[in-house]
Amino acid sequence: MDYLKAIILGIVQGATEFLPVSSSGHLSVFQHFMGMSGDHSLMLTVFLHIGTLVAVIAVYWRTFLRLLKEMGLTVKDAVTRNLSRDTITEDRHMLYMMVLSCVPLLFLLIPVGGGNTLKDLVEGFTNDNDILLEGFCFFVTALLLFAGSYKSRTNLSPRPRVEGKDAWWIGVAQVCAAAFPGISRSGSTISTGMLRGVDKDYMVEYSFVLGTPAVLLASLVEIKDALENGLGTLSMGPILVGIVVAAAVGVLSIKLLEWLVNKDKFQFFGYYCLILSAVVILAATYEKIAY
Repeated sequence: MDYLKAIILGIVQGATEFLPVSSSGHLSVFQHFMGMSGDHSLMLTVFLHIGTLVAVIAVYWRTFLRLLKEMGLTVKDAVTRNLSRDTITEDRHMLYMMVLSCVPLLFLLIPVGGGNTLKDLVEGFTNDNDILLEGFCFFVTALLLFAGSYKSRTNLSPRPRVEGKDAWWIGVAQVCAAAFPGISRSGSTISTGMLRGVDKDYMVEYSFVLGTPAVLLASLVEIKDALENGLGTLSMGPILVGIVVAAAVGVLSIKLLEWLVNKDKFQFFGYYCLILSAVVILAATYEKIAY
């Protein structure tokens, strides 16, 4: 793994983690054509996620502080038996809804046989030598983006926050994005919120903050495993460069998405994913025929 590949993948990760075009799908495709499959690519992907976590915390640090404060107050109210509807502020409501949205992630722990969980099966999709699945998933992402954008444009009275049923379906969308490379996590969660009638600007912040705990926990577990098993051919120099590049590009991507959503340009990402889907499916089909 050299510095040029680290920079390229850092740019890909930083841009696609927040733009609704699927970072896992893009990394899988890029690694496929750069000859970086298997555990090597998986570990690098995990480290690059650290850079995008830095980016989302840098942009939404005020929101994180408010939610952490509300978490502490909730625990205090629970201990003093002072929990009631009267104590539910807007920040506490958001906190409750995010917890509910994370519940479907438990589906990834479902056993699938052979001592493996659904999470282990998922990782196999990213590390195989076939990109046909990614191509079809990009198509699904495009459909979600078109549907969410249309609903947002025609919704004359969007709700200002996520409610219970919204939170659940947003969580289901997040699980689907985690399960299949090519289905965008931000794209699917934002679009699902829009389809449920939630305000588009609120959904951008909700989606990015929601994804942080799951990505952080998953990254820590994978990094722990990587350190215990050895980093193989990965060296810390390129890894650190990739993390810094992913963080810098990530901040720019968040700001770009906020601006495009505000200007009702969300559907443009749908066109991109539709074209990318066709290109990837054609490339995968050609490889099957040629080899």
